[in-house]
Amino acid sequence: MQYTLKSSFPLNGVGLHTGQSVTATFLPAEPDTGIRFRRVDLPESPEIAARVRHVVRADRGTSVAVGDVHVHTIEHLMAALFSMGVDNCVVELTAEEAPLLDGSSKVFVEAIRAAGIKAQHQAASKTFTIREPVHLVDGSRMLIALPSADFHVSETVSFPDPAVGTQHAAFRVTPEEFSAEIAPARTFGFVSEADELRNKGMIKGASLENAVVFENGKLISGPLRFSDEPVRHKILDLLGDLALLGRPIRGRIVAFRSGHAFNVRFVRMLVDRYLKTPEGIEESAGPSTADFPLDISAIQQVLPHRYPFLLVDRILGMSETTAVGLKNVTGNESFFQGHFPDRPVMPGVLIVEAIAQVGAILLLTRLNKKGKIVYFLGLDKVKWRKPVVPGDQVILECTAVNIGGRIGAMEGKAFVEGALVAEGLFKYAVSD
Repeated sequence: MQYTLKSSFPLNGVGLHTGQSVTATFLPAEPDTGIRFRRVDLPESPEIAARVRHVVRADRGTSVAVGDVHVHTIEHLMAALFSMGVDNCVVELTAEEAPLLDGSSKVFVEAIRAAGIKAQHQAASKTFTIREPVHLVDGSRMLIALPSADFHVSETVSFPDPAVGTQHAAFRVTPEEFSAEIAPARTFGFVSEADELRNKGMIKGASLENAVVFENGKLISGPLRFSDEPVRHKILDLLGDLALLGRPIRGRIVAFRSGHAFNVRFVRMLVDRYLKTPEGIEESAGPSTADFPLDISAIQQVLPHRYPFLLVDRILGMSETTAVGLKNVTGNESFFQGHFPDRPVMPGVLIVEAIAQVGAILLLTRLNKKGKIVYFLGLDKVKWRKPVVPGDQVILECTAVNIGGRIGAMEGKAFVEGALVAEGLFKYAVSD
């Protein structure tokens, strides 16, 4: 079934970039309406469907337009409706930009909860189900969609300012989880960027009250709501852009250094590949493996490892500095015969080895040394967080800290259902 609001509600604020005062009024809508923006400040109140085909700008915010009618910075609003499960809603606006409010989706969520959500039983849900891995890579940016029984999102960000640095977060996206863990995360920025953005006519509505601001390793705005608030806000932005698919998602989204323009490219790729059919819209992504660089046969051309010590089933995506792999843990693994056979747990050292193999694939591929041996010279900061058991699907991420020579270092992490299960820093040497 589909869902809409039980009652309407208004929210007042200013736009992030225009600084214009605006009232956004959220109205219940009929089944199959989707999310639509209505510019009531313009003659005849023109409408724009919140779909990726209407995106015209994705620089420091996502904007949609039809002809000369624009609506800017819709991502926080869209993330709230999408993650709270609202399929159909008309948003009336008295100006061209959605209100920034406190810089997060928190106020939107509170208003949606107060208005209530009602089921539209006569309308079938149109869930977009990921059935095979799909990925998009551009330099150090990467987005991967994987099959999953639920909707999960993870993000890794990296900024030169040490106040943010490298952060990772992962969540199962439900209305409850979004409300508590993602929605309150505010937009953020750096003082070093402010003059350039203002010279472009942007951030006219930004202030220390509605944004988290850093300068030279220090927080200069109010206290953080989460210690990792920046990466949580990146997840919020990603959800707002994924909402432009126009339907709920069943799958796991893994993101590295995502941003609005890259997110929009990813959603457009999904639409172009899976949702453009003469008869209408399909509900699943897959099967398609044309974009995936390494299956098990291709992995064996890179690594000298073989069963039972080849611990990577597939490389899902690879950028210049990061690789993401997959290990399906089954009850038939050889190590379970002697490692707690009555209560099988994957040995922690083998989880680390699996991460290292993904790193080795990245190195040998980027250095054009396929078939060579990667020796690990040391491990540091290795931690095991949770046990891995039969039936788990382990996502293995490895990022090179120093790549280009025979000796270097990399950071590795392993996740199950979005939860971190192991991590470490690896030092390596590549054989001649």
